Amino acid sequence: MEKKKRIVLPVHDMKAKVVEEIELDPQVFDGSVNKSVLYQAITAYRANARMGGASTRTRKEVSGGGRKPWRQKGTGRARHASIRSPLWRHGGVVFGPHPRDFGYTLPQKIRREALRASLNAKVADGTLSLVERFHVLSPKTKEFVQTLKAFKADGTRTLCVIDAITDNIRRATGNIPRLYLTDPSSLNALDVVNAERILMSRDSLKDLTKRLKNV
Repeated sequence: MEKKKRIVLPVHDMKAKVVEEIELDPQVFDGSVNKSVLYQAITAYRANARMGGASTRTRKEVSGGGRKPWRQKGTGRARHASIRSPLWRHGGVVFGPHPRDFGYTLPQKIRREALRASLNAKVADGTLSLVERFHVLSPKTKEFVQTLKAFKADGTRTLCVIDAITDNIRRATGNIPRLYLTDPSSLNALDVVNAERILMSRDSLKDLTKRLKNV
């Protein structure tokens, strides 16, 4: 039986100083990335996000055209019944788009496996950092910006996975561009793939490990 790869990550404080190292659960973080499942999940998430609001009018929905433009015979011109025919300018549209729902559901097992694969990919390329705890005493943007700078994540599309998003954290991060907050229960593979950097609290890692252990 092949022995699973041992992965150890450092845990930092909010000033990016290493306070300890922890070993990731090999049942979840084994370094493997199932690209096929990841593709399925990302395609589904993007389809579910589509608005599907494009709409065109058919000939019965276009106003006007109640009178025949000219008599049937004797004019030398082609016969027409309505100026709202698709052949006419400003006429109806044939087979045009109409509002529709592009979304569909994926099995829970595939969603979880895709999340596991995306997290493994971020661990492999070194863009996932563990934070001991996001401790924000006052709702000041300046303090949280310093944290991002310490992790060299300022100016990048950064995702913070926080187990308890307090009002102070929301206010301190609300004006920071390209910074997104989420909790471990709401995290999905598309969020992970779209992020250039991920800052994850240690408790969030525990929750995610428990959630993905039975994939």
